[in-house]
Amino acid sequence: MLNLNPDATQEEIDQAFMAMAIREAMIAESKEEIPIGAVVVLDGKVIGRGHNQNKTLIDPTAHAEMIAITAACNKIQLRYLESATLYVTIEPCSMCAGAIVLARLPRLVFGARDAKAGACGSVFNLVQDPRLNHQVEVVGGVKDFECATLITEFFESIREKRRKSGNEQN
Repeated sequence: MLNLNPDATQEEIDQAFMAMAIREAMIAESKEEIPIGAVVVLDGKVIGRGHNQNKTLIDPTAHAEMIAITAACNKIQLRYLESATLYVTIEPCSMCAGAIVLARLPRLVFGARDAKAGACGSVFNLVQDPRLNHQVEVVGGVKDFECATLITEFFESIREKRRKSGNEQN
């Protein structure tokens, strides 16, 4: 639980929990994973957290959101997160957006937009598709510069290492 002023605005609360998601992203980065982090919050308490673990777990579905949602459901022993908020450092992809809808999360807060694969407003908008049985309130752009910088610098570092090794194609 965060020690926030009881009079904190929703924006201040979102900033504080996004900072926790950023810390998760930094854990991923320390493991040479793509630095994306997520936390699930219910009643002001973190009930699930996750960071990308695709390489570590040798699993293309081991995204931060998926891990955080699974942890949250396990923590409260329910398959739906109907009163929780998911905070994630980058706009979720279609797989994660589908999981958000299936978990019936009412609210999603993300940092940076993903112009290539974002499924919460950038490329697709699965979480607000009226054809589905559940729609999600979306708040984007929370700590967006910090979140985007984490990703950008990570991939720049990888490209630089490849240039130095003469292996640009890998």
